Amino acid sequence: MTDAGHTTLVTDRLLLRRPVPEDVDVIFHVYRDPRSCQHNPSNLLRDRDGAESLYRSWDEHWRVEGFGYWTVLRHQSHRPVGFCGLKYMWFRDDQVANLFYGFDPAWWGNGLAAEAARAAVGWSAKHLPGVPVVARIRPDNHASQRVAVRAGLTRAEHLDGLGFDGLEWIYVTT
Repeated sequence: MTDAGHTTLVTDRLLLRRPVPEDVDVIFHVYRDPRSCQHNPSNLLRDRDGAESLYRSWDEHWRVEGFGYWTVLRHQSHRPVGFCGLKYMWFRDDQVANLFYGFDPAWWGNGLAAEAARAAVGWSAKHLPGVPVVARIRPDNHASQRVAVRAGLTRAEHLDGLGFDGLEWIYVTT
């Protein structure tokens, strides 16, 4: 288990906290929306059971590793607007921290994903030194590419390859 430190992050506009069982409804709300999964169709949820399964896998990573995907809330609201965080994964024979972000489309275009992703990458630099952060992004997902760059990642074309939903462009911390 990693000694990951604090489980809550605070930015200028956001609070990132460990997901709780009540977040299952928000997971389902975000990932049943085809717009949220346009570039990653395998993420589309068909029923609430899928959201519960996602929550259980996220919670297991938190229990084992001491960090994971955070639920993202605006300071002024108790209603989550999305999810962002890091999860260990194997990438080309190396253990990396996969950077993940997914937000309710109602909140797109406000810079919230970039703000949350910057916080996650900053947290990683402090608590997971030496572990590269990787974002896997579809070539036509320009918004997600901008988020990765704003979070401090750079394109690593030599690592591009096929993923679950097709070609993935790879962005990494340097």
